[in-house]
Amino acid sequence: MIHVKNTVLKKQHNFWNHCLFHPTDAVEDAWGRQILDKMSEDGSVRMVRLYTMFEDIVYLDEEGGLRYDFRVSDLRLDYMLEKGYDILLAYAGMPDCIAASTKVKTTVAKNKTRYKGKMWNTSPPRDYALWEEICYEYTKHNVERYGIETVARWHCHCFNEPDGGFFLAHLPREEYMPRLEAYCKLYAAFERGVRRVSDRIPIGGPATTSSGKCFDFVEGFLNYVRENGLKLDYVALHNYGTSPKGLNDGTAKICVENNLKKHRRFLEVIRKCGFEGVEVIVDEWGAASAGFYNMEECPDFIFRETEVYSAYFVKLIRGMIDLDPHVSKMMICLSGQHEMVTDFSGFRNFFTLNFIKKPIYNAYILASKLGENLLDVTCDRENVYVVPTENERGEEAVLLSYSDAHFSEEIPTVSEEIVFEKDIADKTVSVWCIDREHTNPYRLYQKLGIETPTADELRILRREGTLKPMLTQSGAEKLTLTLTPNSTYLITVTA
Repeated sequence: MIHVKNTVLKKQHNFWNHCLFHPTDAVEDAWGRQILDKMSEDGSVRMVRLYTMFEDIVYLDEEGGLRYDFRVSDLRLDYMLEKGYDILLAYAGMPDCIAASTKVKTTVAKNKTRYKGKMWNTSPPRDYALWEEICYEYTKHNVERYGIETVARWHCHCFNEPDGGFFLAHLPREEYMPRLEAYCKLYAAFERGVRRVSDRIPIGGPATTSSGKCFDFVEGFLNYVRENGLKLDYVALHNYGTSPKGLNDGTAKICVENNLKKHRRFLEVIRKCGFEGVEVIVDEWGAASAGFYNMEECPDFIFRETEVYSAYFVKLIRGMIDLDPHVSKMMICLSGQHEMVTDFSGFRNFFTLNFIKKPIYNAYILASKLGENLLDVTCDRENVYVVPTENERGEEAVLLSYSDAHFSEEIPTVSEEIVFEKDIADKTVSVWCIDREHTNPYRLYQKLGIETPTADELRILRREGTLKPMLTQSGAEKLTLTLTPNSTYLITVTA
């Protein structure tokens, strides 16, 4: 039995309905706007992380002075604000015109180039004062255009994954000290540039990977910030549960505990460096890294298409609630979206090629319905993870999932009664479900034996991906759920 009590344990802000939208320059394209429009319409995502893409903005005049063309950036940010999103900006994209070198670039993509044929310059600036000036001018422009009250609600951080191979790519990946030294200078110049505009704009870093020497890198960075008295409003981190290599060789299976273990280590470093209690933003998370890989490189990436990822998401929310009261945002990474050539190929995104909603996206919609008050709950069933809430109107919403440690399909199907301590006899209870048989376009695609979907089959699959209550009944009636492996449910209690 799952017993939802009437005791409020604490206020629980929503840290889970956020994402990284990649590639940023799809914001001005029809397919990118289709995704952003739908997320806005459904209320499934609140804050979106974008790159500033300075390489699209900064150039030199004939005398070698810095010049700026903000038109494309304005177009992107205008659109995001029009759709009601909060924004996190990664100040990134080293312009060739200020880079120490233009010899080493990377694709950060499955294809030979990034989106629209671009490449990523991995060099530091030839002069950090130039980087500071760019950060200043960009921030000043945004404040002049959107107002300080708006920009002060955003979050900004310096660069992205400076401990990984996408920064100073000419170095072996394991050499983190030269990267740390260069990044600390980069952050200090970024900090000066933004603060010249306003101290009210939240800034942070280092947005590291969650592998290799990332913990040493974070420690070195935080010590540098403390010793030099720099402003740091939040610590930005990335957290991926496993990798294609770990899945392919069987050494690191899909497991939420992998994410939680890494987050515990990050928290230990944060406390050790004297930043306990500082806001934490996981501005990239995923069950597995490598969004630009799909099932071609890792067959197990099929989980990105199935009910497994929705169950994973709910279990991770519960784990993070219990682990870290200071995490303010957890942003799923939507990368690889532009690489698709078929519908169900294991890329890391919310929608298929033909805009069919995946279970992970519908799990985001369900999670957006949770209230602001976390309720107490008892559950005597192993492998059930429950997030019970109540909103300010007294309406209850309970999100739960059922899975074992590695999301196998071997655990038994069970029946579980849901009991509310509050008298809900005069209320309406509605139940939504994501499992193998409900709200699961990929499983239906399998069952029907579809290869290349026709227009009629696409309509069927899109309809299957549309959330609808599987059950609506009076609160006076007994409520029993059938929990199948990796199932996810939302139960709402409304007047």
